[in-house]
Amino acid sequence: MKIATFNLNGIRSAFNKGFSSLITSLNPDIICVQELKAQAKDLNINFNTHLYNIDNNPAQNADNKLLSGYYFWGHYAQKKGYSGVGIFSKIMPNSIIYGINHDKFNLFNQEGRYIQANFDDFCVISSYFPSGSSSQERIIAKFDFLDVVYPHFIHLAHQQQVIICADFNIAHNEIDLKNWKGNLKNPGFLPQERQFVSNITKTNYVDIFRNLYPDKQQFTWWSQRGQAYNNNVGWRLDYHLTTPNIAQLCKEILIYKEPRLSDHAMVIAEFDKLI
Repeated sequence: MKIATFNLNGIRSAFNKGFSSLITSLNPDIICVQELKAQAKDLNINFNTHLYNIDNNPAQNADNKLLSGYYFWGHYAQKKGYSGVGIFSKIMPNSIIYGINHDKFNLFNQEGRYIQANFDDFCVISSYFPSGSSSQERIIAKFDFLDVVYPHFIHLAHQQQVIICADFNIAHNEIDLKNWKGNLKNPGFLPQERQFVSNITKTNYVDIFRNLYPDKQQFTWWSQRGQAYNNNVGWRLDYHLTTPNIAQLCKEILIYKEPRLSDHAMVIAEFDKLI
């Protein structure tokens, strides 16, 4: 089974650049996407069900620009052209959860930052962590986000097997970004953010890329300023974190820097049969 995570930097933009062809070639079973920058009405998806199976109406394939053979669920931001997460899946889950029911998380529910698909033996989460880079207010909001998701993820790990696919907007260690010395005081590499990843990977979760490749320096995001992409001056911000039993099933995890459909790379993990 292949499970992908990909910050699209706009779902409509990614499709226009060839997202559908890339998926056809790589053939993942589940695709967690972040930063939709769209709402259900932009994709002609029914608001009430959050579910659209393109195969049921092939005539709408071109209009919707969604993926043939996949179900899709989205947690959309209220603000147009902003944030949002989704899950494409070939397999129908038992249930979908939109957001986290916590007062401190209300802002992030409005921003469409969390969706969870529950299957028989495991759940898959697509999440888009705030970057915190735009203002001091937003870095405080990011810390609020971390304060909620940490115990939430720990609780889930005690209940079931979990796969978290997310743009964390955090580089965990020095190996995870090119210019770590120059970013020690910048959002994305602050001590509190890095400690969040350390804490969660010391308890109930495994960073499966780093588990398989402890010494490999690869990135999943590059600034669109300057020549960051061409010079490979990047950050590893996009993760698969899984509970330990699932981590043991991971055979391979690959970062697809090309083709460039977004400012992020797609990351695909391949597991021995999960279901």
